[in-house]
Amino acid sequence: MANKPFPRTEVAGVSLPRMLMGTNWVYGWSHTGAAADQNIQRLNANAPAIQEMLEAYLAYDINAIMGPISDKPFTYDAIHAAEDKTGKGIIIIDTPIINVDDTAEGRKEAERVLDKVKAGGATFCLIHHSSAEQLVNKNKQIIDRLPDYLSMIRDRGMIPGLSAHMPELVIYSDQNEYDVQTYIQIYNCMGFLMQIEVESVHKTIWNAKKPVMTIKSMAAGRCSPFVGLTFSYNTIRPCDMVTVGAMTAAEVHEDVEIAMAAIERRYPDLEGRSSPNKTVIMK
Repeated sequence: MANKPFPRTEVAGVSLPRMLMGTNWVYGWSHTGAAADQNIQRLNANAPAIQEMLEAYLAYDINAIMGPISDKPFTYDAIHAAEDKTGKGIIIIDTPIINVDDTAEGRKEAERVLDKVKAGGATFCLIHHSSAEQLVNKNKQIIDRLPDYLSMIRDRGMIPGLSAHMPELVIYSDQNEYDVQTYIQIYNCMGFLMQIEVESVHKTIWNAKKPVMTIKSMAAGRCSPFVGLTFSYNTIRPCDMVTVGAMTAAEVHEDVEIAMAAIERRYPDLEGRSSPNKTVIMK
């Protein structure tokens, strides 16, 4: 029996699944330590491992991947192989780091990066938070010169957005009606890496004028998928998305079932955890 397609939303006229494929657990960003990073890279920073996970997501029509894809060109091999095998296209949401220096050379460097993102086939280009946050002026409540970079993205036929670890990026962008069609925002039940309390980020997401792609739903492994995904899908809007990374294809299937159960308000159909001596309650 075919897997049930995952619920979808729409961003700037593009249909997207409400679960996005994350990349921290393939590129080696554990948010734990060097040993964990190296273990992830050893296992997953290669095209065959990524392809296996992409095919697991695609089994549910989860067909969008987020990350600095153009900086990891081996990902393209995995994407194309998974597309060829499944017959399903994958939407690339690239999050490039660009030079935002207010100089001619800085702009040229930014354009070179965006050319590379476009050449990789990205549909969405969301300026990385480490670049965008350099432009924030809290006194004036503006993001200085942001329209210049959004125009560069538009000129290359991509849909512009912002990676917003800083919630002000969402608020100021909406206030000034910048050409930003979607946001990335850290959001999880533990407040991990969030710059303000969970309640305030929750309000920012609900007030956003455009759909939000939430990240760090499981606080980089600090809470279980059941807790993290159930919280996220029950506290965001129907138009918003949750970015979910995995170490293996088996984890993908578990995470999808947990997320579907949260959305459908039912008990997830999962195997119990291993234990040397399970109690009656755990069996």
